[in-house]
Amino acid sequence: MIPTRYFMDDEREASRLARKVDANDWVAQYLAPWLPAAKDVLDVGCGPGVVALAAARSRPELHIMGVDSSLARFADTLTRLPPNVTLQQADACHLPFADGTFDLIYSRFLLEYLPDKARAVCEMVRTCRPGGRVLLQDLDGQLLWHFPEDAELCAQLSLVLAGLGAEGFDPFVGRKLFALARAAGLLDLTVIAQPYHLIAGRADASTLELWDTKLDIALPTAAKSLGSLEAARRLKQRFLDYLHREDTLTYSIVFTVVGRRSVDSLSLV
Repeated sequence: MIPTRYFMDDEREASRLARKVDANDWVAQYLAPWLPAAKDVLDVGCGPGVVALAAARSRPELHIMGVDSSLARFADTLTRLPPNVTLQQADACHLPFADGTFDLIYSRFLLEYLPDKARAVCEMVRTCRPGGRVLLQDLDGQLLWHFPEDAELCAQLSLVLAGLGAEGFDPFVGRKLFALARAAGLLDLTVIAQPYHLIAGRADASTLELWDTKLDIALPTAAKSLGSLEAARRLKQRFLDYLHREDTLTYSIVFTVVGRRSVDSLSLV
């Protein structure tokens, strides 16, 4: 799969995502309300494990299990794990845990890459204990929303995203989390929508570096969609030039959906 190979399994992507997130802040903002009622927590698509480690530091009495499809993404982290964190390789669509194992399960920026998103959410719900919580977070509108519009840039980005979409990548998965959660049987759903990738005017050096890496990782897919590597490189430069401008606005939305597994639910898959 192109997204898996060029995004999820590219070691630069794991590093890039780790650099982007303030893990302590993320735990405080999104996980903290649910941690007091939890003992066993599952991080699905944990990457290098920065959020799992932050959650473990925030509450040493918890046990945090992190799973990711690529062992390489957290190989370095394995050498410095605290006693209340375990990381292992696993497929999000076939979690190797019994029904009702965890009190709290979360995934961050995972479902956008998975062809079978519904199966992954059902697996999270299955392995959550009755009465426990599942938190899903993902992006909506990646690479797409800009003003003033650059018609040629938008057209080329649409071609690249269409190519990614054919392989399972979904730049609009954020808006679908509510429906996915309902279909998997979660109750008492809370939905939060917030701005993300919000760049007003010239992007700062750190943001430009992160985007440069993201676009570089996407070059093979862009080349396939646009017909040549040179065309993909021109698109990358055009996008970076846009982010350098003082008069532009670029943004996307991050959706967070939290739901409760029914106390009388049985295995869903």
